[in-house]
Order: sequence, then structure tokens, then C-alpha cells
Amino acid sequence: MTLRSIGDGVISVDTGGRVMMLNRAAEQLCGWSQEEAEGRPLGEVFHIINEKTRAPLASPVDEVLRTGRTMELANHTVLIGRDGTERVIADSAAPIRDSAGAIHGVVHVFRDMTQKKELEEELFRARKLESLGVLAGGIAHDFNNLLTGVMGNISLARAMVAADSEAYPLLERAQRASERARDLTQQLLTFSRGGAPVKKVTSLAQLLVDSATFAFRGSNVRCSFAIAEDLWPVEVDPGQMSQVINNLAINADQAMPDGGDIVIRAANIQGGGRRVRIEVEDTGVGIPGKYLSRIFDPYFTTKDHGSGLGLATVYSIVRNHDGEVMVSSRPGEGTCFTIELPAAEAPPAAEPSMGGVLRGSGRVLVMDDDELIRDMAQVALRLLGYEAVTCGEGETALSLYREAMAGGEPFAAVIMDLTIPGGMGGKDAVARLLEYDPAARVIVSSGYSNDPVMANHGDYGFRGAVSKPYSIEQLGRALREVIHGSGG
Repeated sequence: MTLRSIGDGVISVDTGGRVMMLNRAAEQLCGWSQEEAEGRPLGEVFHIINEKTRAPLASPVDEVLRTGRTMELANHTVLIGRDGTERVIADSAAPIRDSAGAIHGVVHVFRDMTQKKELEEELFRARKLESLGVLAGGIAHDFNNLLTGVMGNISLARAMVAADSEAYPLLERAQRASERARDLTQQLLTFSRGGAPVKKVTSLAQLLVDSATFAFRGSNVRCSFAIAEDLWPVEVDPGQMSQVINNLAINADQAMPDGGDIVIRAANIQGGGRRVRIEVEDTGVGIPGKYLSRIFDPYFTTKDHGSGLGLATVYSIVRNHDGEVMVSSRPGEGTCFTIELPAAEAPPAAEPSMGGVLRGSGRVLVMDDDELIRDMAQVALRLLGYEAVTCGEGETALSLYREAMAGGEPFAAVIMDLTIPGGMGGKDAVARLLEYDPAARVIVSSGYSNDPVMANHGDYGFRGAVSKPYSIEQLGRALREVIHGSGG
């Protein structure tokens, strides 16, 4: 009775290798009942292969009968049930002896290790992903610093040439390419760090078109848009929301390897509060109903190749924006992903034109460990009408600020790099600076644009934030808001 009810599978065989008994667990794992299996060769009931090579494996029972010793299966053993179900198992086989020590058969005990193996693999993937995230975040940060020099100097050159010159449209195109590179590093940071969104009131129409158009470059699918002209603005992180559309577009594209149609819709909905609904619908292969409940799970994928992180990232970002994401699908007809986001009450802030530079006056202190950025900022500030003083770390910035106050020439604003390797960064420096001068106007700048300090800069004492890479227009706007406006 006990043998029949234990959780491990148990099969006993005679000296000829034929099944004598299966317990309930063995019946479930193998797919054979006691009545059906009794008298059959073990290999017919207990079919095992190597998980990696898919080659059939010999039963340990034969070795036990030959040597008289207890045997265990090698790692990566898969049991194939009668219905084709595959399970990773661990097992052992031991001889059954009579009182005189003679072998009368073999008892074979095995356990389903599939769930344990999946948990171990998920833990390994999570640790690997965490390590890759740290590496990717560092690369993105360094790349953003380099892009600051590139993008900043392009905007400086653009400010120095006439709008009707032959060079001006070339510089505009270079500027847009730099901004696209900035968006890609933002997506890398979002994926690798899972950072808090840096939200601003945004008009979705152009974001949807730009993100989808970029994702479908080189694709053989046809993409059309149905976006309401009066679409309400939403408060989102534009980089993260662009990644959502990009991931959904790539998912739809992969569902139609031979081409097809994709429609992206956006409309206002009023039931249950003002919300904006976005739909991404394809005419692809569809998703089987049994998978729909797992489609947003990390690492779950129905594709032969893929990380299973694209839709999980979509879910995470949308939830971090207080939104909802849903999916409906008809196998053989297509799939529709629906996103609903709260509408913003305020209209989006007007973006400055490519040639629009907000000028000002006063002394500005710039703290950044990158000499290229310090040099670029110095030229940019001079063009904006400011007098620039630069330094490479927090202690020096504090000394310069105190000296300026004591000399009667205080700084109108301070721009601080968030992190300084081997020195005091902006987070610590602003706390000490505000102890000395609570009225200090400090702007935080960082290539880690997803850092919580960048998302909630006011909580840390900063009046404003400017993410790297930034242009002269963005720098001028940040300074104007902090010095004369409502920055913070």
C-alpha cells in the first residue's frame, strides 16, 4: 500500500527485464497502467533519451543485473511518456535479493525533476541577466557620455551657421541621427536596469509613427495607422514607451515571416476615467489559447529563437505607467495587443524648434569628470549667454561655489554629473551644497537616464534634470526653467 502511494515512481522488474509492478506515480509518469505494463519489457514502458543529444539511453536495470550493484542514471536524462510528454528525471536502480543473496529482480525508483530544473535555469538566467544588465548599463552610460560630446557639438555647429546655408540641413540630419542613437541607449538602459520612467506630458501620435516606422525598416510587412486627430496627451517616459511600440512591432513582424498587414490605432476612451487606448493588430499566425495567460511571463516564448523578454518588458513598462496591457488572438488570423494609459490633464510642453535657443545670463558652474563634456558645455554656455566655470568632481565644485559666494559673484545655476568614478558625485554634492546655500539652483545630469534620481530629481534637492546626451537647446531650456521658471 505504501509503495503504491509514495510520490516517486517505482517499477520492479524480474531478472529477464520484464515489468512486474508499477506504482501510481510511475503509471502517471510513464503513461502505462499496471495491467497494461505487466509482463512487458522495461524499455517499452520506460523509454529514456539523453536531453542534449536525443540519443536513446540504456536502462540502468541491465547494468544492475550484470554487476549486482546499485546504479544511477547520468544527468540530462529525459523520460518520454506514452503520450509523448517529456520529463527530466533522476533515478536509481537496485537489486532485489533473497535471504541467500541471490538476485530475483530489480527495483527502479525515479523522480520528476522537470520543475526543479526549470527553477534552477530561471535562477541562472536571472543572475546572468543581472550581470549583463550591470555591464549593459555601464556601456550605455559611457556611450551616452560620448554622444553628449557628439550631439552637443553638432548643436553648437548648427547654432553657428545660417539656417539657409548648405551645411544646416546636414547638421539637422546628424542631430536627428544622434537623437536616435540616444533613444537606443535609453532602451538598453530600460531593459538592463528596469529603471523608473522619467515621465513628461507627451503627444503619442508622432511617437507611435516614428517607433513603428523604425522597427519595420527592412521588413516586408505593411504598416498603417489610424490615430485620432484629437488624441489626448499622456504622461509617459518617451524612450520607454517607444520601446513598448518597438517590441510589439517586432513581435508582430516575427509572426508574419511571409509578410502581412499591421494596423496601429490610437483613440480616446472615457469609460472609467479619461484614458488613451493603443492597439497593435497583425494578420499573423496568432497565439494558441493555451499560451495567452503566459504570454507576458519572463522567458516565455513560442518562437524557436528568442529571449522571451520582449513582451515581459512591455508588460513591466506599461504597469510602471499605471496602464494596462491586454492581448486577444485568433490562431491563423492574427493577434491584437491593447494598451490603455491614463490621459494627462495638461497639454504637452511645446518643443523648441531645431534652431530655437533660449538664451540667458549669469555664471554657471559645470561639474563633470569627462573633459570632452566640460569643453562642450563651456562653449555651449558661452553661446547661450552665460559665463561658464568647470571642474571635475564634487569637492572642487563645493569649494568653487563657496568662493564665488564669498567674492560676491554667486553662480546662477550649477550643473552636476550624477556619478563621478572615484570622487564625489552630484547626489552627495548637492546635499552638502544645500546645507551651505539652501537656495542653490542645481541641475543633475547623467548618462544613467533611468536612475531614480533622474526620475525624481526634486526629492534629492535638484531643481532640474538634463539627461545625457543633450543638445544646446535642451541645455538652454533646462537653465531657463531653473533660473527663471518653475524648475524642480
